[in-house]
Formats: sequence, structure tokens, C-alpha cells
Amino acid sequence: MVSRRQFFHAGTTLAAASLGFTVAPQSALSTTTIAPKLPPSIARLHSRKQEAQPISRDERAARLERARKLMSEHGLGAIILAEGTSLEYYTAVRWWGSERLFAAVIPAKGEPFYVCPAFEEGRAREQLAKGSAGEHADVRAWHEDEHPARLLAEGLKDRGLTSGTIGVEESMRFVFADAISAAAPNIHIVSATPVTAGCRMIKSPHEIALMRLAAEVTLAAYEATYHAITPGMTNEDVTDLSRLAHDQLGFPGAADLALVGEYSAFPHGSVVPQKVTDGSIVLLDGGCVVEGYRSDITRTFVIGKATDKMRRVYDLVHRAQAAALAAAKPGVECGAIDTAARRVITDGGFGPDYQYFTHRLGHGMGMDGHEWPYLVRGNTTRLAANMTTSNEPGIYIRGEFGIRLEDDMVVTADGAEFFTPTSKSLEEPFARS
Repeated sequence: MVSRRQFFHAGTTLAAASLGFTVAPQSALSTTTIAPKLPPSIARLHSRKQEAQPISRDERAARLERARKLMSEHGLGAIILAEGTSLEYYTAVRWWGSERLFAAVIPAKGEPFYVCPAFEEGRAREQLAKGSAGEHADVRAWHEDEHPARLLAEGLKDRGLTSGTIGVEESMRFVFADAISAAAPNIHIVSATPVTAGCRMIKSPHEIALMRLAAEVTLAAYEATYHAITPGMTNEDVTDLSRLAHDQLGFPGAADLALVGEYSAFPHGSVVPQKVTDGSIVLLDGGCVVEGYRSDITRTFVIGKATDKMRRVYDLVHRAQAAALAAAKPGVECGAIDTAARRVITDGGFGPDYQYFTHRLGHGMGMDGHEWPYLVRGNTTRLAANMTTSNEPGIYIRGEFGIRLEDDMVVTADGAEFFTPTSKSLEEPFARS
């Protein structure tokens, strides 16, 4: 499945052409060598790519140790990862999923091993060499007429695991988990989420620095985009501008949701073509990726002059966001943060419940744009220092407009803080207050 976030970099040259700009070849974009026909606000941006340092082998090794500790606490003999974010988090391997099983098995005791299609072994070893496994990874290769689950069960047996409980990463396909269960019938299979989420929810200082940089890049790209928007542009034109701005800053990204006028009341967009006019509300939502870590920021502003109703709604959303930030601190339940924001909006006349603020307050962030923990009613997970989430209240009035303000926040030792300055107003969204 292709998400809206995965279209970021696909259309840069075509996008520029549609707007009448010229860009250098794609290979040159990484150094921001862009021809001078870009809008001045975008052309003035400079690459920040040199500020991003990749996750090291030692950091991945520390993640494995943390996983082993959590496995022991939860009574798991091992966890099994297929393709996806957790695989990359622990091993540095980026693997495209298919009907052929590739799996990493991380035992609570002993070294990891990997089950891999034989014809892909070379590619797997190339990536494993860069991660915590190094050049001497235990790779169990299977040929097309062999059963990979049996090979995995043999590997578990070699690690002394013929019974007990094993965790399977939540995104693993059922067909694989079912085959492993059949090949190792004395092993009880459960979710590995207490381990994977237990590790990934708490960010290291390096991870937080990468996310802070990503947020700063996206906010700078949005500001440059804002200054380049003119009446008559389509919503697609606005997205294209934001993509070019991210490229100029050195990272793939975009406001892949650019919603105009009444369509800003559709939180995740509309299929209807839209055009910016004087007095239009414009909502930008998107982010970028910095060494595997993501930003997710929304800014809503007006082209021209806002109405009194627009200003009133903006003020409520702004105060709801501030209330949620003030409520966030270690030990507080995630659901209470949603409540703090929702109360402001309901008390302001835009209730009850989900009538106008139609979605949860926020979601965890990291290598995935949406991950644990979720700031939603009923979530009793308690915040802890170095958790990172979005904070994105909104009010959506169908047939008129919607306003959402979204910033990325990190829980600190005694509270929480945003990575970037918040919006000031509909007419000065990027002013520093």
C-alpha cells in the first residue's frame, strides 16, 4: 500500500515544469543546484543536509540490548521481525516485502539470525554489514523449493528455543506468522509490540535531534511556500512549491495535503480540484524525512484578510494546542492530553465531543509518521520523558473552512516542548511572537 507520504519526491521535475520553473537534473537536487527561476522565497533556501548524522552501528547494538531486556521482562524468548520499520530500526536493513519471507530473529539470549531468500543473500549481507550485525551475520538462506518457516524454526532450536513464547512484530503478514506457528508447534506466538514499541517510543538524544531538524526543515519550507503562493494557483501547485522548497533544503518532503477554502474542512483532503483566491483559507499538512526520522506539521493561514469567524476559530484551536502542551508531562495518561485540548474547543462552542474536532489530538512519531503512543481518549499509556508526538487540534466546519495547527512535541523531564515555534495568527502564520 502506498501512503500519501510516499509520493514526496516522485514528481519534482514535472511539478516544477507545471509551475513554469526550471530545475537542475535530479542528481543535482541533493546539492540544491536549482536554476534561478524559482520564487525568491524558495531560491533563498540553503541545504541543511550536512547537519544530519546517521544512526551508528553502536546505537543499533544498544537498541538490541534494550530489546533483550524488555523480552526478559515480558517473558519472551525472542522476537521475529519481517520487512518494515522495526526491522530497519534494529538492523539497518530496508527490505521490500513480498510473498517471500525475509525475517530477523532477535533472541533474548544469543545472537540474532536472519532467514533470507537465497538469491537475495548478497543484498541482505550488504545491508547487515552496515548495521549492528556486521560482516559475520548468521544468515539462513532458503531456495525457492524450500519452506522458510521450517528454516526459521531450526534457527530457534539452535538458540535453545523449542518451546515458550515468541513475539511477532505486529506488521508481519498472517501467512508468515501462521507458517511459523505450524513449523514450531510447541512455541506460543504473541505480539512483539511490548518490545518494539517499548524501544521505539522512547527516543535517544540523537533521534530527537534528527526529528528537531526535520521539523525545522519543514517549517522553513512551509514559510517559503507561503510567500510564493498567489491567487489563481491550484492546491496541486501549492504542494509542488512545498516539494521544491524541501528539495532546496536537502531533504525529501512536501505538504502533500494542500487544502483550500471549504475543502480545508476535510481533515485528510478532497478529490475536488481547488484554487486559491483572495480571502482563501489554505491548510498545509506534511513533513520530511531526515536520516529515517520524520516531521509532521500543519499550518493554516489565509491569503488576504481573515474574517472575524476565521479568527475566532483559529484562536480556539491555538488555545487548545497550548492547553495540550501544558498538560503533557511524564506520568500523565495519553488520553488526558486529548481531553485538555478537546475541552477548550467544546467550551468555545464547537462541541460536543467529535462534532467539529473530528479526530484524536495526536499520534506518536519517529521513523514512522504515525506510531506509538496515540493521544486519544481511553489510552491509559502514561507519557514518559523523550516520547515524541504530534499535537494537532482542529475545528472543521463543512461548507465553510477548517483550521488545524500541528506541531511536533517531545516530552521532557518535567513537561513538554515543541521542536519549532508555533503559528502566530492566520495572517502572520510564521511571525515570531
